[in-house]
Amino acid sequence: MIFDKTHFSEDLIDNKIETGLHIILTTDEDDSRPIYISGNFNDWRTQDKEFVMERVGTGLYHFKFKHDFPLPETVLYKFTKGDWSAVEIDANGERTENRSTNQHTGIQKEHVFRWRKNWLPFKQNFLPQIQLISDEFEIPQLNTTRKVWALLPHDYDNSTESYPVMYLQDAQNLFNENAKFGNWEIDKKLAVMSEYKVGKIIVIAVEHAEGGRIQEYNVGKTVLGKGLGKKYIKFLVETLKPYVDSNFRTKKEREFTGIGGSSMGALVSIFSGLRHPEVFGKLMIFSPSLWVTPKIKIKNKEGGSTKIYLYAGGDESETMIEHVETFKKRMLENDFVNDEMKINLSINKLGKHNETYWSDEFPKAIEWLFFNTKDN
Repeated sequence: MIFDKTHFSEDLIDNKIETGLHIILTTDEDDSRPIYISGNFNDWRTQDKEFVMERVGTGLYHFKFKHDFPLPETVLYKFTKGDWSAVEIDANGERTENRSTNQHTGIQKEHVFRWRKNWLPFKQNFLPQIQLISDEFEIPQLNTTRKVWALLPHDYDNSTESYPVMYLQDAQNLFNENAKFGNWEIDKKLAVMSEYKVGKIIVIAVEHAEGGRIQEYNVGKTVLGKGLGKKYIKFLVETLKPYVDSNFRTKKEREFTGIGGSSMGALVSIFSGLRHPEVFGKLMIFSPSLWVTPKIKIKNKEGGSTKIYLYAGGDESETMIEHVETFKKRMLENDFVNDEMKINLSINKLGKHNETYWSDEFPKAIEWLFFNTKDN
C-alpha cells in the first residue's frame, strides 16, 4: 500500500495498526538505496537488516518497533543509507545530533534534508594522527627495511584509552593523495567514523616492497614461484606486533587484532590469519588473489572465534566471485569460522579491481569486524 506523504500518519491510525512505536521518515533526497535506522537499541549498527525501513512512497519511509521490543527508556537514533559514509546531515551539510524520543508507542515523525556522500564533508579535527614509525623499520626475517606508519585516533594524546589494531598491507595506497594507483583515503573515512563515535582504532600500515611486492606477499610455492610470504608473516607476528604493543596503547588480545589488505595483500593476510589464529582474530580480505594458490590448506583454528570480512567485485575477473564464495564455504566446512554469522561476504556486482572500490568497503569492514558487538 502506498501512502500519501502528508497524511501517512493519519492513514496508519485509521488502519488501526497494532500498538508499538512507529517511525515515519520523509526525505528531500531519495534514491534506490535502503534506509536503516540505527541507535542505542542495536549498538548503533548501520548495516543491521532487522532495522531496514519500509519504503512506502517517494521520499517516504516507515519502521515499526513491535510492542514487546525492549526499547531503552530514551531511544536515541539516526538514519543512514547503510554506513557512516551515507549518514543523514542537515540542510547545510553539517552533522546532525542524535534524534531521541521517550515514546514507546504511537507515531514519531522525522525528516532528513540530505545524506552525506562519498564521505564528504569530513572534519579536519577528527582526522587521525599519522605517524611515520620509521622510514627504515628493520625486517630481520627478510634482511631489509621498510616504511611503517601508524594512524592513531585524533584524540590519542588526550586519552588514556587503549585501542584495537588493524595491520594493513600496501601502505602506499592507503592515505597518500598522490598514490600512483589510487588512494583508499582511510584517514578521511576514519575521521567521519570518529565523529560519530565509532571506528576509534589504531591502523598500522606497512609499505610494500615495490618491485618485490608479489614475491613478498606470495606464501610458499605457488603458480608465481617460491614466495617470501612465510618470512614476511613472521616479521608481522614476531617483530612488528611486539613493537607496536610496546610503544602504543593497544588492546593486545587476538579479538582486538586484525589484519587485512587487497589483492596479493589480501592473500598474505589470509595466510597470516590461518597460520597465526592465536594472534589475528579479525581478517579484512578484499579481492584476494586466490588464483595464485587454489588449494589453501586450512587447519582447525586455535584460540577463539575468528571474524572474516570478505569482499569481491563482479567486474574484476571471471572467477573472483566464485573464488571468494568457495573460500567462504571452505572456512565454514573446516570450522575455522565456527559460525556463519562470523563471516560477512560483500559482493558489488559492478566492482572493479581497484582502490576506489576497496576504499568504499573499508569503513564497512572496520565497523563490522570491530564495532558490531552483536556478532563479536
